[in-house]
Amino acid sequence: MLRLSVPRPASLAAAFVLLGTLVACGPPAMVPASRGPSQPPFPGASAPTPQPPPAAAGPIKVALLLPLSGPNAELGKGMLEAAQLALFNVGGDRLTLVPRDTAGTPDGATNAARAAIGEGVKLIVGPLLATEVEAVKPVARDAHIQIIAFSTATQLAGGNVFLVGFLPRQEISREVGFARERGLRRFALLAPNNAYGHLIGDSLRDAAGNTGGTVVKTEYFDAAAPDPAAAVNHFLGGGPPPGAEAHGTPPAPRSPDFEALLLPEGGDLLKGLARSVRQAGLAPDEVHLLGSGLWDDTSIGGEPALYGGWFAGSPPEPRHDFESRYQATYGHPAPRLASLAYDGAALAAALAARGGDEPFSREAILNPSGFSGADGLFRFTPEGLVQRALAVLEVTPQGTTVISPAQRSFRAPGA
Repeated sequence: MLRLSVPRPASLAAAFVLLGTLVACGPPAMVPASRGPSQPPFPGASAPTPQPPPAAAGPIKVALLLPLSGPNAELGKGMLEAAQLALFNVGGDRLTLVPRDTAGTPDGATNAARAAIGEGVKLIVGPLLATEVEAVKPVARDAHIQIIAFSTATQLAGGNVFLVGFLPRQEISREVGFARERGLRRFALLAPNNAYGHLIGDSLRDAAGNTGGTVVKTEYFDAAAPDPAAAVNHFLGGGPPPGAEAHGTPPAPRSPDFEALLLPEGGDLLKGLARSVRQAGLAPDEVHLLGSGLWDDTSIGGEPALYGGWFAGSPPEPRHDFESRYQATYGHPAPRLASLAYDGAALAAALAARGGDEPFSREAILNPSGFSGADGLFRFTPEGLVQRALAVLEVTPQGTTVISPAQRSFRAPGA
């Protein structure tokens, strides 16, 4: 199995919104790979085993398409830094990184891709947003070039596009499976009324159905409403919908007919929802709280209402190692999505180190053993979607702790 070092991506909600939605200015200078010997990405990890390239082979160019100007320029800069860090960690003499600015627009992404292809790149890493990926896909396809994109827009996957972004459907499947192992069978969902919330709803129904569970209640609320308690009260049958005029004393909430409640929110809104659930009389031994990737946030560790809650996420050790290396190198924390750029660049470096005439072929990218990165083990499916080995974590007063470790290998293509 190829071993890469890889990071983990600042505001969780903003990061997931970017991935869900997720021109040419003067291009930055090329960033060559480290000329030093190849080294393990993290302590204890094995380095890729380079194979000597053909004698006449020169450096292989890989495009990195990022929003280095425009509204997401700060994130783009952080992702570029992470990609540079990956090359220094993985090393390799055959790779030259070619960063290009997309400005965060479809036209900018198209121009950036065409410019990079004109310079002879053999692989495209990026871009970030779904509209950018959609614009770049045909350009790269016509040039017979594969794309490792950061978006989570699954409808864009396939053909020459592989999505490395974090997929909520996999997170929900992992934690629901764990909940079923712990004996929980009846699930409920209280989610924001937006695309992300409805995606989570669909994912919960599929995951529960596939494991013999059932979803007994689903409700979507206005995430912009000022009082999360009203949403919880209505969800539990104790009041009118948020914003509606109340008439008389609302009835007391009924005892729930579910054992687990999924709250796919983050930050202060999540804390308010969880406090309202507990204040309504739903004790942790009666209703277990479940989360989404938005729970992967150190700020929620101090909220007692969330203690004992579960969510699925990347194993924390390799990510913390990456974040420490990034902080030490650049003097500031890594943006939340920086790990995706690190993964993409490290993957490209490891594949280039294997040698051969087509190091970035579809077959090479679909290595069934996968790759080990800053967010743990991952590989790609033939449909172009990332498959990640996820852990289940529990919220505690000290932060989060792993209660179900991520798998350490992919035993078979369907494992």
